[in-house]
Amino acid sequence: MESPTNPTLRVVDFKKVATLAKEHKLLSMIDATFGTPINQHPAQFGIDLIMHSGTKYLAGHTDLICGVVAARHELIERIWETRTTLGNCMDPHASWMLVRGLKTLAVRVARQNENAQRVAEFLAEHAKVRSVHYPFLKNHPQYAVAREQMSGGGGMVSFEVEGTGEDARKVSESMRLFTLAPSLGGVESLVSIPVLTSHAMVPAAERAKMGATEQMIRLSVGIENADDLIADLEHALQAVAAPQHVQVG
Repeated sequence: MESPTNPTLRVVDFKKVATLAKEHKLLSMIDATFGTPINQHPAQFGIDLIMHSGTKYLAGHTDLICGVVAARHELIERIWETRTTLGNCMDPHASWMLVRGLKTLAVRVARQNENAQRVAEFLAEHAKVRSVHYPFLKNHPQYAVAREQMSGGGGMVSFEVEGTGEDARKVSESMRLFTLAPSLGGVESLVSIPVLTSHAMVPAAERAKMGATEQMIRLSVGIENADDLIADLEHALQAVAAPQHVQVG
């Protein structure tokens, strides 16, 4: 499983998944990248394997590629054996950069939680925004679960503009402080359109089932000044909100 999910920010109930897995003698695994080890602790709810893209929040500076898995000792021994056989491991410098990033993880995530909450609340009140997806908004469908198993809402926000896919593209391209790029989790704020990037290869019917629409924009909120980020979004949204002057003859 993944929680929160990409790009709709839905939250999975860890207790229910862990219980179901144990009933059927299955291993439960989670991609917890969006949640970070700061905001959620799936192992405390019975999840067996916790995976992170270390490239994202753990490293925090968009300058290395790595993955992390955590589990109880007997599972890690099995993973270690396979990893040793395949020969995949990080080079020393990349390892050093990951350790460097981990030293600031808690303070970075705290700022990203705060910034993303403010951004989500701003978008939720904007006339050109159809819907906002963020776990700590009170109208989020899994708000109660999110509050129970997360200490912060995270740095990811997605929203849908009132308009077309072309309107979403215009908004994303009009941003100045948010950089148009498909990554996430770094100190800088990024914007992307899932149907054109991370979910471009997913069939349209499957995207519709998961709620990834052409109007959806995904934000990875960084550690910049929140007022500046909101001003950038206001500017970008006004680019499509401007009234069209029609000459009548």
